[in-house]
Amino acid sequence: MTKHYRYRLHPWLNKCVCVLEKAILPILIFQLIRTLFITTTFDLILLGIFIGIFIMFYLRWL
Repeated sequence: MTKHYRYRLHPWLNKCVCVLEKAILPILIFQLIRTLFITTTFDLILLGIFIGIFIMFYLRWL
């Protein structure tokens, strides 16, 4: 993949990716707090997915 792969997407998909990039950190923090208080297997899996998505955006893989 090239470095600017995001900009070759369709405009509507590019907008969805940008919105997700801005919203993933508050969602991740909320899920982390929820997992600390109410720990279930589903919460741990969901937290792992959100951490993975956050790392993908942070390292510019997506």
